[in-house]
Amino acid sequence: MDGWYLFMLVGPALYAGSAVRKTVGGALKTRHQRKLALIEARREERLALEAADRSPAPVCGCEHHLAKHDKQGKCHETVQAAVAWDAEKNPVRYEPRRCACQQYVGPQPLAQIYAEDLTDLD
Repeated sequence: MDGWYLFMLVGPALYAGSAVRKTVGGALKTRHQRKLALIEARREERLALEAADRSPAPVCGCEHHLAKHDKQGKCHETVQAAVAWDAEKNPVRYEPRRCACQQYVGPQPLAQIYAEDLTDLD
């Protein structure tokens, strides 16, 4: 008889323990997912703020920086140009060539001006 009572007490306790474990485990997993989502949202916000603080880069229509162009507007960057195509008109071979753009069309950089602080001259 003693074994029967022990079985009657241990069985429900094990069942209740597994139910609690599933509930707590699910809550911890959900909390972990929420925490990861919060970390990702903070990272995206930080990246957006950093991007907003940067001034626009002067980029030509060829997507090269203004520093790669001379005063006449010619680009001095090399690009990979297709020189051979297959039957479906897909490029097969590329060669390095000088960029063919002629004019800078990006945003004009703002001039850097130094102004002294105003002081009270009473």
